Amino acid sequence: MSASLDRVQLSRRAILKGGALTVGFALTLTPSAAFAQAAGSLSRRTDATQVDAYLAVNADGTVTLYCGKVDLGQGLRIAIPQIAAEELGIGVDRIKYIEGDTALTPNQGRTAGSSGIQRGGMQIRQAAATARKALVDLAAQRLNLKPDELIAADGEVRPRAGGAGIGFAALLEGRKFDLKLDPNAPLKDFRSYTIVGKPLPRPDVAAKCLGTATYVHDLTLPEMLHARVIRPPAIGATLVSVDEDSIKDLAGVKVVRIKDFLAVVADDEWTSVRAARSLRAQWSEASSLPDQNRLTQSLREAPGATAETLVAKGAPASAQSPDTKTLAASYFWPMQSHASLGPSCAVADVHADEATIWTASQGMHDNRVTYARFLGLPLDKVRLIYLEGSGCYGMNGHEDAAADAAILSRAVGRPVRVQWSRADELGWDPKGPPQLLDLAGSVDTEGRILDWRTEMWIPQTTKGLLNIPLLGPQAAGLDNVVGLNTGLISQNGDPPYEAGQMQVVVHWLKETPLRPAPLRSPGKPANCFAVESFMDELAAAARLDPIAFRLRGLKNPRGVELIKRLAAMMKWETRPSPGADTAAAITRGRGVSYIHYKHSETLVAMGMEVAVEQASGKIQVERVFCVHDCGQVINPDGVRSQVEGSILQTISRVLMEEVKFDRARVTSVDWAGYPILRFSDVPQIEIQLVDRPSEPPLGAGEAACAAVGAALANAVFDATGLRLRTVPFTPERVKAAQSGKA
Repeated sequence: MSASLDRVQLSRRAILKGGALTVGFALTLTPSAAFAQAAGSLSRRTDATQVDAYLAVNADGTVTLYCGKVDLGQGLRIAIPQIAAEELGIGVDRIKYIEGDTALTPNQGRTAGSSGIQRGGMQIRQAAATARKALVDLAAQRLNLKPDELIAADGEVRPRAGGAGIGFAALLEGRKFDLKLDPNAPLKDFRSYTIVGKPLPRPDVAAKCLGTATYVHDLTLPEMLHARVIRPPAIGATLVSVDEDSIKDLAGVKVVRIKDFLAVVADDEWTSVRAARSLRAQWSEASSLPDQNRLTQSLREAPGATAETLVAKGAPASAQSPDTKTLAASYFWPMQSHASLGPSCAVADVHADEATIWTASQGMHDNRVTYARFLGLPLDKVRLIYLEGSGCYGMNGHEDAAADAAILSRAVGRPVRVQWSRADELGWDPKGPPQLLDLAGSVDTEGRILDWRTEMWIPQTTKGLLNIPLLGPQAAGLDNVVGLNTGLISQNGDPPYEAGQMQVVVHWLKETPLRPAPLRSPGKPANCFAVESFMDELAAAARLDPIAFRLRGLKNPRGVELIKRLAAMMKWETRPSPGADTAAAITRGRGVSYIHYKHSETLVAMGMEVAVEQASGKIQVERVFCVHDCGQVINPDGVRSQVEGSILQTISRVLMEEVKFDRARVTSVDWAGYPILRFSDVPQIEIQLVDRPSEPPLGAGEAACAAVGAALANAVFDATGLRLRTVPFTPERVKAAQSGKA
């Protein structure tokens, strides 16, 4: 570091003595409130096996709910309280809500994999059920009645037969529950629900619409400095020299250099931006990336790849009819960015003996381990506090921005805010990895799939890796995690239909061109795009209707119901694809897909209607139909919003998104180079939710993503007779398919 900034001795500690912030149901977190959260009670019980980790009954009869999962815009701030309120027996309006604070909330795992409700929410449901049982038992002793003669409702326990009850606070008399979660504590009968299943409004929407919501970008601390990190011009380049005189005219700017980590800090943000643009630095040459034009060949030829058979069942047919159709095809899904509309941001306040970091990351407790490691601090001395940021669909730049801020705060001895630029975000965020799939199969004239084989080339996640390698610690030579983290990207490589013989083989790659990370519905959009497109290819080869073909091989009754509902929604006309008018100037078609997410979770049937302009090659999605079964629906408005978001984001990924790079760096670093779907391209969307209140709730944040690619590709085939097997479906690729070059 070239210089240290003197710490201004304001009474920041005194300001922080405000007690824990309760992110109540107004849920519009002001900067001052977020700041006050730094001084919250650090000694509360956060053991995830204990009821007290989730629930606290306050003296005024309200309940504070502590949730380790965070709300990234998916509506957990209303859905989780609905679950707790229903099970405990209290109004939602009497629940206060705290989320994502490693000092206050239990470790319920990363908010990922559509696990917010199906795992996090169910832990809280069981905690509430355990608490209700304990409260009823206490009331039974006080009232000299049997527990089954009592009911918990409206924040009190009272006789079912009528009469005065006792409030929760009066029953506990200031004590904690001091109970482990009881897996046998009885849950309420869903037929008695009055809160779960209702479309209660999200508490955060009004402030977001009015522009008054507070994001991590808005947080300020006394003495806080603003920073920009300067990345090398080529991936893997090292820092040779820095000319600090190049910014000598910018008053108050300090340069921080730690090995290959280079940044500038200043009292105001604009000065830091100007300094970052003006600072002259010399970097080594680097050219570590493959030729993008040969990427698929590079994946096939990757050294050190290991093959693993994921699925092997059935046996080949003893004899095949001469009319049997046998096909083979390759599909490719490119590297994609999270493309968050707002850049990543974080604030850190790091001292010699402790650190507090405000971040919009999905993995608070996991990240605490990572940050404690490179800061060299004990785990219990590092605290992460969640503040909402820009859209996050796995791991975008939030983790890196927080690490940058922590490194700089420790270096300068003051709180530091780091905000990435658009070029940072698209150039350096971890990417969804490339996926290459070869499919082969055969079908007889009656629509029986005789054999199916999928081979995929994808990077392998390093076992036990809690995080991804972070840019800042790596450049600074700090103790960084090592490995790859892509999420569970090999799932749904096999179709959910019956086949005589089924085999899925994965070729695990040890490296990938750009740093990978889980991106919404990791791997499944690509796998289902290939599988459900190939299903359509088999149906077309056998001259069978795509829906009838799927129903013939599908035995899951919930899946059958969804596809039949979809056909009714679309007023489906039974016929094989393609349609009759594939040569029209603007030709239209319909396509479908069906997925059973991870073969064990949410079920989705999706249909699309598209128009293709032959002259330009432009595809317009006109209507989307989706039938969605995620088991018990907690909040239908929340589920519907999640499904809409999944559909629109994935249409964007399928039609437009591909990271471009040369041999040294990512070149698609602005919205011109990395375009995404615009409002004018948004199609009409019709969603039908199938609520199954007697079933466990499943995830709603990812499954619909997986069905989009194939439904769109199949609709294009129905319209044009062209089979698109490489994402994105740009006009150039459509034109290439027309000329037989795709």
